[in-house]
Amino acid sequence: MSAAAPTSRRVQIVDAARRILEEQGPDALSMRNVAAEIGIRAPSLYEHIADKRALESAIIAAGLSEQGFALAEGLGSSADPLIAMTDGWRRWALAHPHVYRLIYVRDLDRDNPAVAAAERSAAEPMWALCGGDVVSARVIWAFMHGMAQLELSDRFPPGADVEGLWERGLGALRGLLPADDAHTSRGSSDHPDEP
Repeated sequence: MSAAAPTSRRVQIVDAARRILEEQGPDALSMRNVAAEIGIRAPSLYEHIADKRALESAIIAAGLSEQGFALAEGLGSSADPLIAMTDGWRRWALAHPHVYRLIYVRDLDRDNPAVAAAERSAAEPMWALCGGDVVSARVIWAFMHGMAQLELSDRFPPGADVEGLWERGLGALRGLLPADDAHTSRGSSDHPDEP
């Protein structure tokens, strides 16, 4: 077996697990189901992934990286980065509800280097938007997360103007952004590991 084979098998395992999670939900995510999906015996998975928690952490790291990319895309591609970043965040959450919930319901394994790095990279565009102000970044993130979670849980009453809630909330939070609209951070070393 070549040195690249274990890595590609690990990627195959994580991809299969994510597919199961996205298509069938969290109750279907098991080592046995992942093994069946890729056509191997469940004990063989443990040669590549330590356990289910490690498998979930790999999915979380990938999801956080994708969220960071969606936020960074908004930061650099619009005259109104707050709206663009929020739209990217919301679209990603609604497109990947089970992965989103896994990221934000389960505790993060911050001792896992991939998870810690992905969390940091997901937070950096928000820090940049807020000119390096970590507290402002966390306030905006909390609003975005809360709204996305409420939408995913279908918690708004019928007929609620969800678009209007997003708009009004972001309008209220706009005052947290730097007056000069400097969308650069002070450097990632100035920031804690989470948003």
